[in-house]
Amino acid sequence: MRNDFRLSRMLHVLVHIYGKEGTASSEQIGAMLDTNPVQVRRMMAGLRDAGYVGSSQGRGGGWALLADPQDLTVGDVYRALGEPAVFALGSTSDHPHCPVERAVTGTLDRALGVAQAALMAEFDRVTLADFIAAARAGKAHA
Repeated sequence: MRNDFRLSRMLHVLVHIYGKEGTASSEQIGAMLDTNPVQVRRMMAGLRDAGYVGSSQGRGGGWALLADPQDLTVGDVYRALGEPAVFALGSTSDHPHCPVERAVTGTLDRALGVAQAALMAEFDRVTLADFIAAARAGKAHA
């Protein structure tokens, strides 16, 4: 499974958009992320649909942050991106009648569920404002 960088990329973009006067075009964001502007529009679409960003077309158009950074959490952005898989690990059900596979699957599924719940709680605790403050202070974490 390949790593999915959309969450970190979108958080990065949102902090930059917050600090920018006016809007940031898909081309500007694409250059910042070293990706195609079409990919930027695809990634931003979920954020727009959730009401966190807005877009305008034409000369001087682009993306603007609509959400209050104090209220916008990592969890909000994660959900707006369609809740990408957070773990490459998983269990199988190739042999559902095998008691060993059921034991392994059940134990792994419970452990992954606990880990994902803890991760989501942290995602819902950290806000965009935390990243903005950490960036201004030159810190590596919020």
